[in-house]
Amino acid sequence: MKTLKSILFIAGVFLTSLTFHSCLDDDGYSLDKFWIEPATVVPINDNSFYLRTDDGSTLWPAAPIYIHYEAKERQRAWVNYTILGDSIGNYSHSIKINGISDILTKDIAKNLGDENDSVYGTDPVSIKNPKQDIWISDNFLNILFRMNYGGSKKHFVNVIQPDEKNPYLLEFRHNAYFDPAVTSTEGLVCFRMESLPDTNGKTVTLTLRVKTFEGEKEYTLEYNSDKQESSDNSKSINMTGDMDNLE
Repeated sequence: MKTLKSILFIAGVFLTSLTFHSCLDDDGYSLDKFWIEPATVVPINDNSFYLRTDDGSTLWPAAPIYIHYEAKERQRAWVNYTILGDSIGNYSHSIKINGISDILTKDIAKNLGDENDSVYGTDPVSIKNPKQDIWISDNFLNILFRMNYGGSKKHFVNVIQPDEKNPYLLEFRHNAYFDPAVTSTEGLVCFRMESLPDTNGKTVTLTLRVKTFEGEKEYTLEYNSDKQESSDNSKSINMTGDMDNLE
């Protein structure tokens, strides 16, 4: 009898496994496939959250259920996930989270006038591909850059509004705190844009001023606080830098 029960149990597990894999095949997804990209964390309550990607998709973490991650409002995260299925409730996909870590997410910093240089720094960075590496999504300004790094301390990065008469002119600041330039590494930071004036449904030109290794440069983006186009920029990012080297 014990042997019969064991055989029936194994058969049941086998059939369930076949059904599960069949469902995965029907949806065109497989557990050995994964996606890695930035997303906005959206807390639901103390114990659950979902993710919103830059192309507008919403992801419901079906597994693991008890992931050790503290979800915070208006926080960006770097997510490695596997799609389990489509259209679960109001969400685009149900997913398995393979890994998740916070991206440095900050408010626009206060303009300190004459103290800007000493506090926020004047160290240069490199923007390799501005059209791809600087983008607006979900009311965040996202900046992927390269900097010289020695590993002795975290680097301080910010965005300020240098001209109170032009609120849509922003300036990227980098303070390396005299960290020796041993190697070049990537950094990714996201800035909340809620403090910018409402564009009242209009699209305005947002200018980002950056001190690069080649000198000061300005990059322009279209910004509408009420409506932002979905972006696929983040899907082409392949981060190679340390996620914990910035503050």
